[in-house]
Amino acid sequence: MHSFRGFPPTSLAFLRALKKNNRREWFEEHRDEFVREISDPMKALIEELDIRFAALAPEFVGDPKRSMFRIYRDVRFSKDKSPYKTHAALWIYHRAPGRGVGKEIDGGAGFYVHLEPNASLIAAGLWMPPRPSLAKVREHFSEDLAGWKRAVTAPAVLKRFGGLVDDEPGILLKRLPRGFEEGHPAEKWLRYNSFTMHRSYTDAEILSPKLADRAMKDFSLLVPMARWLNRALGYLPAKSR
Repeated sequence: MHSFRGFPPTSLAFLRALKKNNRREWFEEHRDEFVREISDPMKALIEELDIRFAALAPEFVGDPKRSMFRIYRDVRFSKDKSPYKTHAALWIYHRAPGRGVGKEIDGGAGFYVHLEPNASLIAAGLWMPPRPSLAKVREHFSEDLAGWKRAVTAPAVLKRFGGLVDDEPGILLKRLPRGFEEGHPAEKWLRYNSFTMHRSYTDAEILSPKLADRAMKDFSLLVPMARWLNRALGYLPAKSR
């Protein structure tokens, strides 16, 4: 694996072209470009982040074979039958539950990098967990609400990220979940179905050779939140690999 030197400027050009030519024939003709401009540097970034997390929060790992999301779209239940995603992304995950993300594949909180023209970002947290995991998080508010507040309302976190993502469909409940009453100390947080923070990166920032430095600086602010969420699920921090 080569060391990470940044994504080439042509990586965003490739994704723009893919958006205009989202067909299997076109992709197969340009597969070598995808590997050279997207896949190989993404895998190098994963390896770089894995090394850095070994020192920062060793329970989080990156695997060049597993951390990069597939470029293929799941079109089974979509009216849009375009076969390919027009972005690329990676996931640094807690080694205990493994790589799973979201309702279909249960996993823990982790860290995310998203490469897309004019829409790149980094993020962390627990995205749309299945009901059993969501219930564990909500119960954990009763056990360590103070720790949660420290993690997500620290001045540096709010300055950099603004707070939890709450403007996507399905994230916020209009009413408290069943079993919780108005006036609960964690009432604000109990309305969330998803617990993530993100920060947008410009095209220049995502293409910079210093991307790993910038991302790790941001991720370090979000480690307390990710660890709190994982403790709620029974996935503990580690002191070493």
